[in-house]
Amino acid sequence: MNKLAPVLLFVYNRPDHARITLDALSQNTQADQSELFIFSDGPKKEESGEKINSLREYIRKFKGFKNITIIERDSNYGLARSVITGVSEIFKIYDKVIVVEDDLITSPNFLVYMNCLLDKYHDMLSIYSISGYSFPIKLPPDCDSIYLAKRASSWGWGTWKNRWEDVDWNLLDFSSFIKNKDMINSFNKGGKDLTRMLKKQVNGKIDSWAIRWSYHHFKNNAFCIYPKISKVHNIGQDNSGRHSIKTNKYKAILDTEKKFELPDIDLTPNSLITKELQSFFNYTLFERVSWFIKRKLKF
Repeated sequence: MNKLAPVLLFVYNRPDHARITLDALSQNTQADQSELFIFSDGPKKEESGEKINSLREYIRKFKGFKNITIIERDSNYGLARSVITGVSEIFKIYDKVIVVEDDLITSPNFLVYMNCLLDKYHDMLSIYSISGYSFPIKLPPDCDSIYLAKRASSWGWGTWKNRWEDVDWNLLDFSSFIKNKDMINSFNKGGKDLTRMLKKQVNGKIDSWAIRWSYHHFKNNAFCIYPKISKVHNIGQDNSGRHSIKTNKYKAILDTEKKFELPDIDLTPNSLITKELQSFFNYTLFERVSWFIKRKLKF
C-alpha cells in the first residue's frame, strides 16, 4: 500500500478558482511523485462554454505532477454524477484515491497527510474515508492531531476501493430508515443536518453525492478521520459556485507545515467532539431562513 494514491481533481467553469487550486496542489510535497487526473465537466445546453474552454486550455499546459491525465466531458454531468462516475472509473485501476474539487486550497502537507493515513488505515474497516478539511469547532485540549467523526467530508478527501464500490447511490432503503426514529437519531450524531439533506436528496431537491456517501458511512457504522488543523480551505463559499452561497461559517485556519508526522495513537471516538459537531450543525432558525433567502435570490 506504499504506492502514492492518484489525485482526482474535478473542475467545471471557474477558471480563477481552479488555477488557485492547482497552484496549491502543485506546491505539495509529493506532487511531483503523484498521478493527477483532471475531470473537466462539459457545458450545460444554455452555456457558451467560454469559461470551460479557457480552463481546459490552461490545464492542458499545466505541469507539476508526475503525470497529468485530462478527461474532458462533452456534456454536462453535474457535480454528483461527475464525482461518482469519475471516482468509480479510477477505481478500475487503483485501490485508493485522493479527491479535490476546483475551489479548494490545500496545505503543503495535504498529500503527505492523505497518503500516510490511507496507508495506515487501509485495513481498519471501521474507517471509510479521510478528510483533509476540519470544521472550525472547539476541540478538547488533549485532542490528538487527528480525530474521528460520524460524517464524511467532500472538501479534500480520500478513500479506498473496497469502501466505495458497494455504495447504494439509489438509497433503496430510505423508506425504512425514515420510519425508524432510533436510526434517524443515530445518523444525526454526525450533525442534525444529515437526515434533512438525505430527505432533500430523495425528494429531488438537491443532487448530492456527499450526503449519500455520509449515509453509507452510517449504515456501515464507519468513521471519517479529520485533522486537528485543517489541510484544506474552501474558497468557493463566495457565491461563485452553483452549490454554494456566501458564508464564513466553515472558514478554517489552514495548516502551513510541509511535513506531517503520522501519530502513534489509539484512535477512538471522542464524545466531546461529537457534541461539538452536533452543535455546529444545529442551525438556528435565523441561519436557515437566511440561507433559504440567499439561495432564492441566487437562482
